[in-house]
Amino acid sequence: MENRHTVSKEQVSRMTTDELRANFLVPGLFQPGKVTLVHSHEDRVVLGGVAPSTEPVALEAPDELRAEYFLQRREAGIIVIQGSGVVTADGTAYAMPKGACLYLGRGVRDVTFASDEGQDARFYLFSAPAHASYPSALVLPGEGDIRELGDQQHANRRTLNRYIHADGIQSCQIAMGHTVLHEGSMWNTMPAHTHDRRMEAYLYLDVPDDARVVHLLGDPEQTRHLIVANHEAIISPSWSIHSGVGTQAYSFVWAMAGENQDFDDMDHQPIDTLL
Repeated sequence: MENRHTVSKEQVSRMTTDELRANFLVPGLFQPGKVTLVHSHEDRVVLGGVAPSTEPVALEAPDELRAEYFLQRREAGIIVIQGSGVVTADGTAYAMPKGACLYLGRGVRDVTFASDEGQDARFYLFSAPAHASYPSALVLPGEGDIRELGDQQHANRRTLNRYIHADGIQSCQIAMGHTVLHEGSMWNTMPAHTHDRRMEAYLYLDVPDDARVVHLLGDPEQTRHLIVANHEAIISPSWSIHSGVGTQAYSFVWAMAGENQDFDDMDHQPIDTLL
């Protein structure tokens, strides 16, 4: 498991492009036949990519967690971003088409992932420490809390589907969902915002090979950017903005962890205050 340490606003203001990418960009999550994990000291979350091939793959506890099993002291949200498959948790099999979201609570011991026959399933995992156990729960595509946001005039019309949140699937500290930009829209959020009470991670999806997303990050008065390709993730500290514009429409999975699960708890940064 790769380990990422936290960095300060001052450090980020002096970073080169290579340093920014090394600290905040997470490429290569989906390796055939493997579970790939990246641990961030931002609220101690773990980002994971699972890509089962012909055989199921198991979610093991890396040595760095000092745990008997991965979810001994953790919870996780899992979203299928490609194909379809099955997640089996302590003997219960959850059939998951593309776009489904599964929550696994603290104490689930045995977790395996499998692709359906003829499918090349890709599972995205977001995990955070948990102080209590909540029931595992599955939400199928379109069954979450759906919000229509933005408008075509500002090129940010998008459909947001919340799965794990205060009024939906219950968790200790995870909030997680999926946002799809409408055709002709490119901004995933603007004006940008921060939320000091939780970090956030983005996994960019449906980005064609000849397209990219320009992800904005950093202190609102010292903004930086990264060029992001399909199936690449961004780790965003609580003090950083997280906004992006694509060369064409795309989608992304967003996931947050921290002390406040209120989705609307955010500090907006008006465009004329960004530098």
